[in-house]
Amino acid sequence: MTQFPSTQFNLALHLVSPAGATATSELSEAVAKLRALNLHLEGAEYARFWATLDSDDLYADLTTDIAGFEEIIRLRISHLISHAFREIQISTLEQWLGMTEDGVRRFMTEVIGFKIEGDKVLVPPSADNEALKTEIREDVKVDMFSRIIRRAWEENA
Repeated sequence: MTQFPSTQFNLALHLVSPAGATATSELSEAVAKLRALNLHLEGAEYARFWATLDSDDLYADLTTDIAGFEEIIRLRISHLISHAFREIQISTLEQWLGMTEDGVRRFMTEVIGFKIEGDKVLVPPSADNEALKTEIREDVKVDMFSRIIRRAWEENA
């Protein structure tokens, strides 16, 4: 799950025995809860991910054994943000990272290395988040369309 967006989590779910994951077992409940968390991450619903994670103690029980789980998720979200944004509001990051404003400021500057200007986090330019001008040139000549024009003329006549 910590490698989202990736198919690794779904592939790992296929290793769970169908007989062991019956509708009434504890394993099926745990798998359903983990699947819900993964769906939020895969769908970039980061605020919902943190709300869901904090909503039930079973989520905490499932993720406790993963060393640094929340930190890894925050690093992954930050990495994906750096691909899509050049700047982002701290209030948005509070929700997406499940942290307070002070926590977001500290995390973004000390851990990630981004700069903060006022109420915005400035993402350094990269090949992923920089808008590039692309020019598409197609050489189309009239004789390429002659067959289509001839057929259109024949049907109307």
